[in-house]
Amino acid sequence: MKIARSLKISRKQLAAHKMRTALALLGILMGVSAVVLMVAVGRGAQREVLSKIEAMGTNLIVVSAGQVQTTVGRREIRGTATTLTLQDAEAILRECPSIRAAAPVQSRKMQVKFGNLSTNTTILGTTPGYAAVRGFKVERGVFFSEEENTAVRRVAVIGRSVMRNLFEGDDPLGETIRIGRVAFEVVGVMEPKGVDLDGADQDDQVFIPVRTALRRLFNLTHIGAVHLEAKSKDQMRAAESEIRELLRERHRLADPAKPDDFTIQNQSDLLEAERETAETFTMLTGSIAAVSLLVGGIGILAIMLMAVRERTNEIGLRMAVGASRKDILVQFLFEAAALGLGGGAAGATVGISAAFLVSALTRWAISISLSSVVLAFGFSLIIGLFFGVYPARKASRLNPIEALRSE
Repeated sequence: MKIARSLKISRKQLAAHKMRTALALLGILMGVSAVVLMVAVGRGAQREVLSKIEAMGTNLIVVSAGQVQTTVGRREIRGTATTLTLQDAEAILRECPSIRAAAPVQSRKMQVKFGNLSTNTTILGTTPGYAAVRGFKVERGVFFSEEENTAVRRVAVIGRSVMRNLFEGDDPLGETIRIGRVAFEVVGVMEPKGVDLDGADQDDQVFIPVRTALRRLFNLTHIGAVHLEAKSKDQMRAAESEIRELLRERHRLADPAKPDDFTIQNQSDLLEAERETAETFTMLTGSIAAVSLLVGGIGILAIMLMAVRERTNEIGLRMAVGASRKDILVQFLFEAAALGLGGGAAGATVGISAAFLVSALTRWAISISLSSVVLAFGFSLIIGLFFGVYPARKASRLNPIEALRSE
C-alpha cells in the first residue's frame, strides 16, 4: 500500500513539473539512443566484413610466394620469390590429404581493348577450380575448362566491370578482346562479386587459363599464389602443416634455420582476427556513446536535488503525520527510477528508429541487437537509481521540525 501511494505521489510530482521532467528524460534519451545506434552500426559493419571474408571461399587457405607482411591493414609481399610453381600446386593437391581443391594464380595489371575502347584491368591466370575455391559463379556463358588450360587456349572470362567498360551493354560472348597484343575469345561473364577487404573491385578482372597467361602474356615459369580449399574447417590446421612440410621439402629448405620462402594464410585466422577487431570497435564506440548516459545521470541528480529543496516543507509535513524516513527515501528513489526508465524506453525507440534511418540514407548495414537494447535500458535504470540515491537520502534525513519551518 505504501509503495502504491509513493508511486502515485511520484507520478504527480513529475507531471507537475513537465519542463524539468522533460529535460531530465532528454539526457537519458540521448544517451540510450546513442548507445543503441552506435552498437547497431558497429555490429552491422562487423557482419558485413565477416560475410565478405566468408564469401572469399569455403575453408580457404592461400599460399603466397615470398613473405607477406601487413602494413596499415594491407598485406604486402616482402621481397621477390620465384620458387612457387604450377608443379607445387599439383603436388599439394596430390600429396596433402586435407586439401580438396587447388587453384594456382598469377596476375598482372594490363590494358585490354575491344574496338576503340580500352581499360586497364587485372588479368588473372588460373585454373577452372578457382571459381569453386573462391566462390565465383558464371552468370553467362561458361568458365574455361582444364582441356583449354592444358592446350594453352586463348579464351577469357570477364567480370561485370570489364564488360561495362568495354562493351557498354552489348553482348560480349563470342567477341574478341586484345590483352596486350594477344587476342582472346570471350567465353563467359562472371556474376557480380563486389569489392574485397582491401577495397579492390573483384568484378574488374579478366580470367584466363594460367598456362596461357604464363606462356603467352607474362613470360614466367613461376606463380604468385595457390588458393586451396581444405576438406573441412576441422582440417584447416592439419592442412596448413601438410602444406608447409611439403613446400619446404620441395624448395630444399631442410635446414630449420632457413625461413619459409612462402606464406600460408588461413581463412579461420583471418575470420577470428577480423571478428575480434570488429567486436573491440563496437565495444569502443558503444562505451563512448555510454558516456552521454552519465551526463543524463548528472541531469537527474541536479533535478532531484532541486526537487528536495522545493519540497522540504512537504517532506516535513509527511514525516510529521507518520511517514518514516524509509518512506521518503523510497518515494524519491521511485521518482529517479521513473526518470531513468522513461528516458531508457524513449531512447531505445529513438535509437532503433535512427539506426533504420541511417541505413536507409547511407545504405550502411545495421544489426539491431536485443542484448544491446536491454543493456542500455537496464543501464539507464541503474543510472537513475545511482544518481537518485544522494537526493533521496538527503530528503529522508531532514529534521521534520526544521523542514516544516522552511519557506
